[in-house]
Amino acid sequence: MDVPPVKLSELLRHPDDLDKIAALKAEFTRKKAAVDSQLRGGLREQLETTQAGMNGLADGQKTVQQIKDEMVKIDKICSESQNMIADFATINLVSQAHRNFGAVETMRRNLETFNERLNGIQEMLRRDDEDAENQPNLLGIHYELTQLRNIRDDAIEQIQRADDPGLQSTLEDYFRQLDGAIEWFDEHIGLIARSLVNLVIADNTSLVVRFALIIEAEEKSDQRVLALQEALKDHKEMAARFQSITDGAKTVRGYKDKLLEAIKNIGEGQFAQSRGEFMADPEGLEKSLKWYFNDLNTVRLGMAQLMPRKWKMFKTWTNIYHDMMHDFLVGIIDDPETTSGHTLEIVGWPEKYYRKMAKLGFKQDELTPHVIDHRETELVRDFRALIIRFLDEWIGRIWDQEKREFSDRNVEGGNLDQDEYGYFRNKNLVDLWRMLRGQLDAAANSKRADVAEGVVDAMFQRLRQRQQSWQKMLEEEAARYETGKVAELDGFQPLQDWLVATANDQIACIDDNEDEGRVAYLTDFRKKFSPLVSAQYMDRAEAEMASLRDGYLDLSTWCITKFAQLVFSVDFQTVMPDFFTPRWYASTAMARMMSTFEEYISDYRQVLHHSLVDIFTEIVADELLIRYLSSVRNKGARFRRSDQFQDKIFDDLKTAFDFFNSLPNPAVGNAIKETWRVSEPFLQLLSVDKEAVPDTFAAFKTAYWDLQISWVEAVLRSRDDFERSMLNAVKARAAQMDVERGPETIMSKVK
Repeated sequence: MDVPPVKLSELLRHPDDLDKIAALKAEFTRKKAAVDSQLRGGLREQLETTQAGMNGLADGQKTVQQIKDEMVKIDKICSESQNMIADFATINLVSQAHRNFGAVETMRRNLETFNERLNGIQEMLRRDDEDAENQPNLLGIHYELTQLRNIRDDAIEQIQRADDPGLQSTLEDYFRQLDGAIEWFDEHIGLIARSLVNLVIADNTSLVVRFALIIEAEEKSDQRVLALQEALKDHKEMAARFQSITDGAKTVRGYKDKLLEAIKNIGEGQFAQSRGEFMADPEGLEKSLKWYFNDLNTVRLGMAQLMPRKWKMFKTWTNIYHDMMHDFLVGIIDDPETTSGHTLEIVGWPEKYYRKMAKLGFKQDELTPHVIDHRETELVRDFRALIIRFLDEWIGRIWDQEKREFSDRNVEGGNLDQDEYGYFRNKNLVDLWRMLRGQLDAAANSKRADVAEGVVDAMFQRLRQRQQSWQKMLEEEAARYETGKVAELDGFQPLQDWLVATANDQIACIDDNEDEGRVAYLTDFRKKFSPLVSAQYMDRAEAEMASLRDGYLDLSTWCITKFAQLVFSVDFQTVMPDFFTPRWYASTAMARMMSTFEEYISDYRQVLHHSLVDIFTEIVADELLIRYLSSVRNKGARFRRSDQFQDKIFDDLKTAFDFFNSLPNPAVGNAIKETWRVSEPFLQLLSVDKEAVPDTFAAFKTAYWDLQISWVEAVLRSRDDFERSMLNAVKARAAQMDVERGPETIMSKVK
């Protein structure tokens, strides 16, 4: 029954799953039979319970009716008995007179001795004031005081029946001194009630027991008064006949309620002190509430057996304290002045609280309401959201600053930094990672893995978004120069500097230098959050770290690639359209481009991260090769058999290879030259006989699996002997070939 329902669409996703229908039908039929059986059983139990309840109500109604019938019979018998006894009226009258005389005599004697007895009570109260720790006269005072209170209540009741306001006022004045004694006694009772825990700790059990006897006696008196009031209210017609049973207390005195209120007062004072300590020291919640468990343990071990068992004093005391604990914690949570540190300490408190209460014998489900209303998830979410909000605010301010600096990159002196190695760097990268560490510290203060994990997730997301934002901003700015929307190339050279600085920043994020004992920002970030999260989360975090690391590499490479593309779009925008056109034969464009490349590499070698210098060279060389091969699409590009185009291509390649041979790193030069070997099949496509073109294409396609047929068509169309049959033959051969795919080659970028 607890298994979540499975959607039929999830079970039957594929045509082959139709074979499962019979088995699924049998399984669902079995489950339905089991559910129907459970429902029938539950319905049967419910019907039996309902029937038993109805029978109980019927029996109760019969009992009530029987009681009423019996009372009517008693009243009838009493009425009839008067007629059964001769001279009953006379006897009854004499009896009433005798009772009234006795009552008057008793009342007279009580009134005469009232002040004397009251003075005796006051004397005992004074002696108990002098010995407040023991109060030896407590029971005697209570007994005498109860008698005087009953005398007063009886007298006032009788005078009220006489309907004589003047006499009632006289009596009230006469008994007024009793109120002072009652207040005095109540002060003693209140002092004991507020000191119960301390009395038990001091082993003053005698006073506690005497106090309990008084409260129990008062509780019984209150129950009697309430029962009598209820009976008289429901049977007013008989009330006058049973006034004789109303001797004793006439009002509820509420000493049991005062005891419960005193218990609450004990807690309130200590909770107020705990609140002050906790607000001053958010980490001291457990220490500030130590008294709570000490009090309950004292009640459990030393007080419960001193009180009437029916009071269930330990459970009663615990329920009162628990309600106060709930109000205490929820009040702090809802207080607008409460800090996140206080909230987080409270979030971790329920687990400790219920563990301590279990040691005292209470299960969690026995203590209601939940100590913080099950708001742990909400509070964790709010705290996590608070950190993430600060995170977003910081990242937003840093990004706004970076955008302003990028927009103002033409200011004199520039607005880029150079690190200790002389590399161009963004001024705000250090602040970004410092801020992230600070927010991780805030998450660590929660001492909760779920908070840290949520914050780290947000950081992963923001770091990815930052990579995307940087690329988008640089892309949009570069597009203005590539499309010629910027007059006189204002800000072009600073844009190149920013591309270099951004590429350097990405490498700084992931470049660990073990020889120098220096770790990159991303590695340091990982070391910072690893102790804060769970082992399960780290498995996912490693994937996020790998994704971020790849993103930094990709963005760095993208910056260098965009740099190279801008060189061609801006520096060589008038040169590249001449390649393979008649103007190409007389030009020295390749030599001039190589000279420009050499200047760029020389200028940026000192400010570009050392690991990117060779990459920069390779990207520039690759971009040149791509543009060179793509020039077959230039307007007017034509290779005539009569022209010495092969010699010119050889000359261009020689110029390029001479430059590659002069590079400081021979390995890089050799790798670039190997990539440029693609010029050989390119030249063959241009120069072989028409009949050999399909074979040449096939060899080219085998070596470069991602060779695009559209570019091959452009090459063939640039031949002066182009015929449609040549292209058809190439396409036919392409359709027949089954080329094995491999790593991407340079030809994937030649359109």
